[in-house]
Amino acid sequence: MPPGGAAAPAGTGTGTRARPRGLSALLGGTFPRPAGSGGRGSGAPRPGSASPRGPEQRPAGPGAPHLKGRETTERRPPPFARATGRKRRPCLRRRQVARAPPPEARPRGWRRLAGRWRGPGRGGRRRCGSASAGRCCTAPPAEPPGSEAPIWVPRFAQAVLAAFADVKLYSLVQHLENAETAKCVYFCQLCSWFTWYSCTRTLTNTMETLLTIFALSYYPIKGSKMGSSCKYLALIALAIVIRPTAVIPWIPLVFSHFLQEQRKADLILHNCIPVGLVTVGTSLIIDRVFFGEWVLVQLNFLKFNVLQNLGTFYGSHPWHWYFTQGLPVILGTHLPFFIHGCVLAPKRYRIFLTAVIWTVLVYSMLSHKEFRFIYPVLPFCMVFCGYSLKHLKAWKKSAASFLLLSNLLPALYTGLIHQRGSLDVMSHIQQLCNSSYQSQAFVFIMMPCHSTPFYSHVHCPLKMRFLQCPPDLTGNESYIDEADVFYSNPLGWLNKEFYNDTLLPSHLIFFSVLEQEISSFLALRGYERTATVFHTHVPQGRVGSHIYVYRKKPEINRT
Repeated sequence: MPPGGAAAPAGTGTGTRARPRGLSALLGGTFPRPAGSGGRGSGAPRPGSASPRGPEQRPAGPGAPHLKGRETTERRPPPFARATGRKRRPCLRRRQVARAPPPEARPRGWRRLAGRWRGPGRGGRRRCGSASAGRCCTAPPAEPPGSEAPIWVPRFAQAVLAAFADVKLYSLVQHLENAETAKCVYFCQLCSWFTWYSCTRTLTNTMETLLTIFALSYYPIKGSKMGSSCKYLALIALAIVIRPTAVIPWIPLVFSHFLQEQRKADLILHNCIPVGLVTVGTSLIIDRVFFGEWVLVQLNFLKFNVLQNLGTFYGSHPWHWYFTQGLPVILGTHLPFFIHGCVLAPKRYRIFLTAVIWTVLVYSMLSHKEFRFIYPVLPFCMVFCGYSLKHLKAWKKSAASFLLLSNLLPALYTGLIHQRGSLDVMSHIQQLCNSSYQSQAFVFIMMPCHSTPFYSHVHCPLKMRFLQCPPDLTGNESYIDEADVFYSNPLGWLNKEFYNDTLLPSHLIFFSVLEQEISSFLALRGYERTATVFHTHVPQGRVGSHIYVYRKKPEINRT
């Protein structure tokens, strides 16, 4: 489960966190997520970037909070080099290696992937889907240092898919209704600030939403002649392979299709079973390759998030949160149009409303909640919003202008300004790749875990480290992750961790709220500020308004 929610203020440890409050909660997270949720840090990377790749940790014994990783540049030569005796090329990238968890703390199916330990609750399909565009995360980069291609290509590809999905939504409504209604739905979709903010983020939630739109275009709703059971079921299956939660909004839709289908046996034998077998088989094979043994990731996903409810490690909220804050925030000024459209829409669209209510109810039963989890229901809502806009007649132009202007500001602010520092600071780190100082550089990111991208934005063998916050899988009730241990006493932690000057990082990166608390450490160890990066106008807790970059002075004259 991705980390969600803003962490408690520094020094509060794992104490009680405040509940989120509407739009202010949204502005507290990089990707819209409940602020004050008790998550492992609100400075999560902008969801257009890959997850950090770095040394993971394991319990060294009962109650041990973390274990530091170790770095190595050794790489076994390829078979042809061993056979021919050809001298192998030097390693282009320092691999981040983590020690394996002990057998008693290692869930079935855990394997070391790309230098980090992860369990089969995260399928290999996620790595396959981004391997070609984000190869720099798992292999030495082929491009020269400083290339922006691995950063922008995934975003561009995601944007193209999002644009294609919008066109498919327009075509669906045009086929079911008419061109005027389709234009209204398309306009509402394009005006949605949350769609603008999320559609280019390379998250599984975004791909889940796009595949939902593609599948919806082939769904055999009453009056549609483009329906294709095989196509929409195959797209649903692909979405489930990428993210198992994609099945939730489709449960009422598939059930309704089954009830209305006259040839139920053909639907099951010729469509459901073949698609299901191919999907499960493909999923098993991919995970077999990555985990080294047969494992059903979807089952482990269910165990982790539902049966064991370990998602609460990243924050919990009241059951009504999606109804009172989540859905109203992502709809924004579309909310009154959505309600009006639900009243006016024809009876055949009730199944879409059922899917929205069902999805929100199911997610409401889980303790951990985030805005992005209900992103897949937004296209359904836009159908009702467009239907409402079309029937306003004399007020249509005024309503359209209101929607455009009211969504333009939040779309631009959240997409271009709010919490941009976590990406901007990576350019300062990337500059180290082009300097002769690279081999001696060591960057330590002292921010809430996953606040910034990692090697997805740094394409050279630069030694880096960030605070860790993996969930505890051993059942240890006294478990405290490394990030919480650090923020409970930052100065003491630094003095203990870097007791010897030879262990000191060359660069420290942290939020401005931490500077005063560790100022004595910075002065004593000879660090100087080299850059200040703007982050947000709404600082809270461990997240400051700016990000500071400190560098250790080459020579220090001590008296």
